[in-house]
Amino acid sequence: MQPPSVYPSINQVISLLNDVLFARLTTYFEQQPFSINQLENDPRWQQVDEWLQVPDTYAQTEKLILLLAVVPHILPGFFEGIIAQTLPQGGEFVEFGGVKGTQHRGMLPTGETALFVLAGTDVAQRLMVQSAFAEHAHLTSSGLLRLESVKEGEPAMSGRLLLDHDWLEKLLFRKEVMPTFGAEFPARRVETLMTWDDLVLHPQTMEQISDIRLWMQHHEQMMQDAVLARKIKPGYRVLFYGPAGTGKTLTTMLIGKEYDLPVYRIDLSQVVSKYIGETEKHIEWVFNRASRKKWILFFDEADALFGKRTNVQSAHDKYANQEVSYLLQRIEEYDGLLILASNFKNNIDDAFLRRFHSLIHFPIPSVNERQKLWSRCVPASLTAESGINWEDIARQYEITGAGIVNVMQYALLRSFARKSETLLQRDIIEGIRKEFRKEEKAF
Repeated sequence: MQPPSVYPSINQVISLLNDVLFARLTTYFEQQPFSINQLENDPRWQQVDEWLQVPDTYAQTEKLILLLAVVPHILPGFFEGIIAQTLPQGGEFVEFGGVKGTQHRGMLPTGETALFVLAGTDVAQRLMVQSAFAEHAHLTSSGLLRLESVKEGEPAMSGRLLLDHDWLEKLLFRKEVMPTFGAEFPARRVETLMTWDDLVLHPQTMEQISDIRLWMQHHEQMMQDAVLARKIKPGYRVLFYGPAGTGKTLTTMLIGKEYDLPVYRIDLSQVVSKYIGETEKHIEWVFNRASRKKWILFFDEADALFGKRTNVQSAHDKYANQEVSYLLQRIEEYDGLLILASNFKNNIDDAFLRRFHSLIHFPIPSVNERQKLWSRCVPASLTAESGINWEDIARQYEITGAGIVNVMQYALLRSFARKSETLLQRDIIEGIRKEFRKEEKAF
């Protein structure tokens, strides 16, 4: 595998950071003055800019903080090596900060490490550097880096420098790495190969979906309005409700496909059943990442967590209600498109319903809609036998779009088994019978 062309510049970047740390430590022990500005004209800053690829508005101090946070991921013993050169006898060096990780055996930089490297023991300068970690500073507002929270009573700057995992992966490997579904990220990306032509919905449902399109096209312009910008909250919240298989998930994926935005489905069953007690933390990670990357968030089967709040009869009920309240608050703050799907609108807590911008009903397809679905689902590799009347089938059998796809899949497999290129009506009817049996409906 060929390494990215930017890799050779890493050596120059590391050497610059090495020189900065060595100069700071040497002058500190020799009680000599030193300022980062002494290296501001070093030609190696060009390699730093090419490698980090952060906006030009970032100061050199902010770039150095990023380098301090990145270097343990490349050279685990980097800081120990620098300290050993200037402190060969060993010993405690509190001023440098740093902590040991749970599994990582080397030093991990903290906010105190950044303060010492950039400002030494100059109190005024240290306070200036500390402002780089403020809420609205470049590093934190962009989500690239944050300070780990510390125990109450300990200095805030003793927290580790934590990088955004996605940005770090992209920095090191020069490609976008999709987050992996798991304990710490209870969401999966969902995509479809289908198009809007494959979706058949009630005209009123399609008209309401056009409202979502309007918001997608003009929400940034709307938030620049001098009056409304201070009165409305960013983001757009929609509830899709209706029976399973009526197109709620497909519609969400098609909206993401149309605007080239990833759609991530939150797995509420995982959140509730496995991570109770840490729900807020894991959901917060999803929301923070989604906000930075402009994802569309999709909560399928939302009744699981967004349903009617229960009467408090146990500690578990109390915590479950706290989760609902927390998620309600977090959903309101999300600045992108957020879609909840439920089979029944009445199952959703009234406090949520009042906060949706739009409630869109996905009913069972009508006869005309079912006829369109049947005719559009005929496999390209088969020819329907002459006796099939899609209108009669649509009128006789009430079935959803997802059910129709399942029937066609069954009929296609039956034709493959016969080594035939003809779609038979008896296979269609048998497929419908199987779908009705699954739903415990009379055939």
